[in-house]
Amino acid sequence: MKKIFLPIIYLLAHTALHAQFNASLESNNQYYVDDAKIKLAETEAKDRLRSNTYLTMTYKYKQFTVGAQLESYEPKALLNYYPGFKDVNLGTYYVNYNNEKGLDVTLGHFYEQFGSGLALRTWEDRQLGIANSLVGARVKYSIADNLVNIKALYGKQRIGMGFDFSNASIAAIDTEFQLAKTVGSDQFESNLGMSFVNKHEALDPNFVNAPADVNTYGIRLNNEYKDFYLNAEYLYKTKDVIKMATVVDPTNVYSGNAMNLAFGFAKKGFAFNGTLRRLENFNIYSDREMVGNQYNQALLNYTPALTKQYDYSLANIYVYQSQPQLTFFPQRKAGEIGSQFDLYYQFKKGSVLGGKYGTDIAFNFANWYGLKGKYRIYEDYNTVETKTFALGERYYSDFNVDVRKRFSSTWNTALVYIYQDYNTDRIQETSGRVFATTAVWDNIFKINKNSLKVELQHQWADSSYRNWAAGLTEFNFKKNWSVFVSDMYNYDNEEVEKQMHYYTFGAVFRKNSTRVQASYGRQRGGLLCVGGVCRMVPENTGFTLNINTTF
Repeated sequence: MKKIFLPIIYLLAHTALHAQFNASLESNNQYYVDDAKIKLAETEAKDRLRSNTYLTMTYKYKQFTVGAQLESYEPKALLNYYPGFKDVNLGTYYVNYNNEKGLDVTLGHFYEQFGSGLALRTWEDRQLGIANSLVGARVKYSIADNLVNIKALYGKQRIGMGFDFSNASIAAIDTEFQLAKTVGSDQFESNLGMSFVNKHEALDPNFVNAPADVNTYGIRLNNEYKDFYLNAEYLYKTKDVIKMATVVDPTNVYSGNAMNLAFGFAKKGFAFNGTLRRLENFNIYSDREMVGNQYNQALLNYTPALTKQYDYSLANIYVYQSQPQLTFFPQRKAGEIGSQFDLYYQFKKGSVLGGKYGTDIAFNFANWYGLKGKYRIYEDYNTVETKTFALGERYYSDFNVDVRKRFSSTWNTALVYIYQDYNTDRIQETSGRVFATTAVWDNIFKINKNSLKVELQHQWADSSYRNWAAGLTEFNFKKNWSVFVSDMYNYDNEEVEKQMHYYTFGAVFRKNSTRVQASYGRQRGGLLCVGGVCRMVPENTGFTLNINTTF
């Protein structure tokens, strides 16, 4: 494979002047320093300058596309990234053929998703350190004007840099049928999808009962009628290993399942959405030795937290992580069950509450529980029996109200109320429970051709970090420039030495497709979450330089 693709990368470098060549560069650099409150560990202090850089290139010729991504983690990757991200090497490379008759073939690296991603999803998120593409072959084929869509793939999953892959091979097929089209309906849409994913990994005497093959079967039905939609999905995973504390259980294997129901209604000025989901032992990894690893490496499916994704710093202190895993130690947990609901309404212009410009109001409510079950632990094996729809201990709940109002041609404001019930004991497997209330006042003022953003936040919490205050000011001027300063102050922490400011100040320059940001400040440690998927980040202080450009 390496001998095939290196000449392709060489060809890309010599075709940069052609119109069909595209490239983008992203470079995230940080120099870590010690201050009075935060100091790097001795092992980390040896490499204070760190950088993650990505050069992505594509070249398209007629029906062919060739692409590659060169990655650099020099002299070291940013703190708390997977240790396998190091040096300079190829991250991804591929050749794709796509014609107008519905045939799409890819050789090399590719990202793919079946349905909602519960059966299979590979994707890249550089902020989270996720780049879990498959490398091999994928074929997509559409029949009779997309009446039937078929995907088939085979390969190994990327882990780390260069040509490092997981031990298992992945074979999968997904089919989707447009049921409504078969009866000639143009008002009602109904799609039936079916997925099969096989993970084959050689038997290992260190894992006594671990099977060579783990299969995932899925079926889904998506329906839309006028302003309504209703989607249902069920999946089953055959027996696989689980993680116990910090190691993979070498003896016990268990099956898993997932159920997901999403429904909603939307029209101008009003929308309602709801999601119900149950996960039991449903985290899937392409390498049994990496099950439950903290870096999200070898992750083969997508089980995000179905809660509101917050834009505000204080609301992201107590953020929920989905709990699909089965474990008996240090705690007994089999998965999660819960729901999320969104309601949006717009008061019309000219009404009492709408005023001259109208008023938007949104409500969000989420509730997540563990699965209720009986756990039995014996000398040589463990068993668990769960009840399908019974609720166990509550892990997390939140309630949000978001009101957005334009008062004049130069002033937009938002008032946000957030209540969170966070079970620290179950989510982070530490101890305690936190009840937190957060209030936000967010304003944007237009000043001639410039704009000023002023944001004030406060959080009241009964335990853990206790109370916080935060603020942000950002001024955008001359179209291309922004300067900003922000601060989060944990003024009420019961541990006096932890009462500190997490401040950041910096500037941004934008021109055409180039963006450069330079800043200095302190990073609060804890969970960093994007799209409901999280990783831990350490507390640190330092200078940051981010560069993004396309050419």
